[in-house]
Amino acid sequence: MAICLAGTALMAPPASAKPVEPARLALIHVTQRLARAAPLRIVAFGSSSTEGIGASSPAATYPKRLEVWLRVALRDNVEVINAGVGGEDSDDMARRIPAVIGLRPDLVIWQTGSNDPLRGVPLDRFVTQTRDGIVALRAAGTDVMLMEPQDCAVLRAHAGSLDYRDGLRKLAVEMQVPLVRRYDLMHEWLAERLVKPHDLLFSDGLHMTDGGYALLATEVGREILALTGHVGPGLAGTTLTNSTTQ
Repeated sequence: MAICLAGTALMAPPASAKPVEPARLALIHVTQRLARAAPLRIVAFGSSSTEGIGASSPAATYPKRLEVWLRVALRDNVEVINAGVGGEDSDDMARRIPAVIGLRPDLVIWQTGSNDPLRGVPLDRFVTQTRDGIVALRAAGTDVMLMEPQDCAVLRAHAGSLDYRDGLRKLAVEMQVPLVRRYDLMHEWLAERLVKPHDLLFSDGLHMTDGGYALLATEVGREILALTGHVGPGLAGTTLTNSTTQ
């Protein structure tokens, strides 16, 4: 299967691909917070996909949509802090880890690996710095989820960009960290006609748009509930639409 997007065909992922790996893992600290009905603080950490470049407003970014989704699902005090900075690579993010820890999050959702191939960051350095960041976050008592790069024309034009996606997948298995397989999810959304190509990616061929961010937030929210064994009130099939947070 090939799906055309921004003038370039999306390569179909393996049929056996799963959205989040390893799916069996629990988020220990988040699970404990939910069991006590304690307030939950999540930091969405990453680059422009987290900051929300391509979204029509701050309310349409994936972190804000995730906050809305979780507040409805959990009926609890949930805060999602947007700590995305456009253009950052693993060198930049490594320097920001202490500041992220200073926010005292229960969970960090770390979106990474998009800018590193574009900036020529060596793959081994990218993997090492991400591994070190995971170790530091865990040592501070924070759960971690990773989010891999998107599939888009800009990244496909750079030879070796998939190595960063695959490096992140291997690291997730090594470190036993849940991974949001965004690359595969994008193909699934298109195949299932949940979104049209022009509503998934921005015209720059790199960033997502409102439709993509809405689906991403819903998927991340569902996975958080699944990984904590928590069942939200009637949201199993709920997807945020553009009107949800407008």
